[in-house]
This record gives sequence, structure tokens and C-alpha cells, in this order.
Amino acid sequence: MRPVLVAMTAFAIMEPVTYAAHRWVMHGIGERLHRSHHRPGSKGWETNDLYPVMFAAVVLMGLALGFNVDGLGDLVAVGAGVTAYGAVYGLVHDVYIHRRLGRLRPPSSRLGDHLAEAHRVHHLYNGEPYGMLLPVVPRALRRRAANTARNPLGVTASDR
Repeated sequence: MRPVLVAMTAFAIMEPVTYAAHRWVMHGIGERLHRSHHRPGSKGWETNDLYPVMFAAVVLMGLALGFNVDGLGDLVAVGAGVTAYGAVYGLVHDVYIHRRLGRLRPPSSRLGDHLAEAHRVHHLYNGEPYGMLLPVVPRALRRRAANTARNPLGVTASDR
């Protein structure tokens, strides 16, 4: 039971970790890589795609330690939780919101559309919300975005 709780905790902690990485790394010191993601109509691979590769490398190191070093077994459960979060993030962000799998069109959903709208606001103003699965869109930005039809995501309602 403990490994399941550790994995679930790691999954939950990833949203604030993701917020911080997005806010202070991707829109801070690592903006050079992330900038490709904010270019209108970008298709295919982006330099921004190096971020999940780097994050996966960290998780793999933790898993290697967890499997091979006595007393660090909880790192396996942490790695499982972080990997599960990464998979959900990728499905929501790359598959549902940005439609990066081409013709594969997941069915529209209220939750998915809510997350897509929050991400559209992020792309409109290059700021909040930085979270992905629990984005907090400030009320003033929500009102401001409601008055613009501009869609910097390059995905139209007919794509949903």
C-alpha cells in the first residue's frame, strides 16, 4: 500500500513542480528552448520538446537509484507517480490541446476544453496560467481573453 500512496503523492506534487518549472525555468532562464512552443502554428518537433527528454532523464536516474540502492526503494514509486503525471500531461497538452498527433482526434470533453481554454490564455499573454492539469486563470485575464477570438494554439473548434 505504501508504494501506491507514494506514487499518488508524487503525481499530486507534480502540478506545483510543473507550475514552478514552467514559470521560472521555461519562461525564465530556459526561455530560449521554450520559445519555439509559443510560435504561432509551430508543427512537428520543437526545441521545447527537449524539456520532457531532460525531465525523463532525471526520473530515469531516480528509478535507477531506487532499484539499485538499498534504502532508496521509494524512488521507484516516486518515479511511477511522476511518469504517470508526465503521461497525463502529454496526453492533455500535446494530444488534446495542440493536436500534435495529426489526424488522431480525441473526443471533445468539458474538462479538456476547460484546460485548452486556460492554455489558450497562457499563449495569448505569455503568462498565467502556468499550471496544466489544475490551471488557475486570474479573473481579469479570463475576462480579457473572453473578448478576443484570437487562438494562438492553431487549433480551431472544428478540430475538437
